[in-house]
Amino acid sequence: MGADESRRLQKTTGFVARGAATPKVRMGVLEGHPSAGHVDLKPLLVGDDMLMVEIFEKAGVRVPEHTHDDHESVVYLIRGRMRLVIGGDEFIVEAGDAWIHPRGVPHWSETLEDCLAVEIKSPPRKTWSEA
Repeated sequence: MGADESRRLQKTTGFVARGAATPKVRMGVLEGHPSAGHVDLKPLLVGDDMLMVEIFEKAGVRVPEHTHDDHESVVYLIRGRMRLVIGGDEFIVEAGDAWIHPRGVPHWSETLEDCLAVEIKSPPRKTWSEA
């Protein structure tokens, strides 16, 4: 989904208190690929130049290889472990690790343990649809 869909995300102004952000949704499609397991998303903040989303993935989820041609994203892993491949380089990431998905660079992931992460996309893009 591109800029038109992203415009439907309501821009956030000011502070968002714990639990006051958009409710969690079960993801059905991510980056054009059907969900390969249990993934919940919770948009937290939307600005002119970025989108912040909380992501929960159950162990065993594999996000197929894809690229972002219209945005880049940075991710911070709060809890869990996953296998991550970015541009052919493989990493095992754990809580406290952060990484970037640059525009146009292929990447994929496999959740090794239940994971909780925060992702920031710039410019803001809604790249998922609900189940």
